[in-house]
Amino acid sequence: MRKIYVAAHVYMILGLISGLYYRELTKAKDFTGDSQLGVVHTHILALGMLFFLIVLALEKLFTLTNGKLFTAFFWVYNAGLALTVGMMLLRGTLTVLGHQTGAALDGISGLGHVTITLGLIFFFINLGKCLPAKEPAKEKVEA
Repeated sequence: MRKIYVAAHVYMILGLISGLYYRELTKAKDFTGDSQLGVVHTHILALGMLFFLIVLALEKLFTLTNGKLFTAFFWVYNAGLALTVGMMLLRGTLTVLGHQTGAALDGISGLGHVTITLGLIFFFINLGKCLPAKEPAKEKVEA
């Protein structure tokens, strides 16, 4: 449970730092156009912090960490998110600095997205196996 909390906390810190980085870099370079730096902040906060806070709540309800795929989900998802966000930061920084980005960055970013997807598949399989097999029968209330 603590590992999930720490992940959410780290992503909160990284999300705030990335917002500061975006603001300060674009201000220093007098950049007014669009770049991927503008969405790194929200990606980290939503796909990192908020997602792991939801996982933390689900852990409390269903003990997800006892599932066989939890460790695979945790590390694969985090690796995919790190790769995706890293490529967004690189591409956004290069755009602000006036450099062209190539197809290689697109390919690596795509691998990050595929890795996140694989992590989500592990997550949902694990979650499904941790849910109770049947819903309890509801009693009928007579009026």
